[in-house]
Amino acid sequence: MNYILENEFLKVEFSDKGGEMQSIVGKKSGVEYLWQGNPEFWTGRAYNLFPICGRLTGGKYIYKGKEYEMNLHGFVRDSVMDAKKKSGTEIVFILRSDDELKKNYPFDFVYTLRYLLDGNRIKTVYEISNEGKGPMYFAVGGHPGFNVPLGGEGSFEDYYLEFDCEKQMKLLVMTPLFFTGKTENYPLENGKILRLRHSLFEKDALFFTDMCKCVTLKSDKSEKYVRLEYPDMRNLGIWHKPNTKAPYVCIEPWSSVPSYDGKTDDLETKNQMEKLSSGENFVSGFDIEIG
Repeated sequence: MNYILENEFLKVEFSDKGGEMQSIVGKKSGVEYLWQGNPEFWTGRAYNLFPICGRLTGGKYIYKGKEYEMNLHGFVRDSVMDAKKKSGTEIVFILRSDDELKKNYPFDFVYTLRYLLDGNRIKTVYEISNEGKGPMYFAVGGHPGFNVPLGGEGSFEDYYLEFDCEKQMKLLVMTPLFFTGKTENYPLENGKILRLRHSLFEKDALFFTDMCKCVTLKSDKSEKYVRLEYPDMRNLGIWHKPNTKAPYVCIEPWSSVPSYDGKTDDLETKNQMEKLSSGENFVSGFDIEIG
């Protein structure tokens, strides 16, 4: 089932499957900003990631000596969630652990996904509650895709990502689907700008760490933009389907990273996983600003 939030600036549609955004339309321009899932390139639109980000080696991990299977980006994106519309500008999606989910993820949890429209911003809030007796391990993230060009203005190569601050950010060295454990400096134009070109994604996604926590998708040929702020996220992925001229780009704030190449992770020692004690809550998220 789909739900709509709207205010003076935005009309945003969501599905109870994964709590995934389906559409972001600017009310004044009528422009669709969100990628619409053309199966030629990528059927997703704006996945929510939990309890892992990225791939596991062989699709498996170890916990307490037992092997479990886990799909790419975890199970939330494929789960139908309970939805409660709080108002015309706020909606909450909830997923609770059950016996079926425990076959792949042996923890008692409540995953709450909250969206709030605030002017021309969409606030995405992830809240995880540990209802088990011991610690739980997890990661969260977003995977929104945006149309490029925005509103049909200009071409893909006319657009760029501009970070808010000058910083020597690090590129995670990938294989290309798994993390090697190494990073390297990634130069930006004027210390802030990454110009889009399809060849960026010949091997797959680019993953950054130690990066500025705000970035804007923009073009000198258009006044339209998309800005993301992700103050609590450690990493940022930039992606479209490799070796194509796909007319979109995903901007992905992640708390964690994909698995190391060739290693089946133990969940308790997997790189950058959150550890939440019994009875505790974890809150994180990111904002999308539309202009």
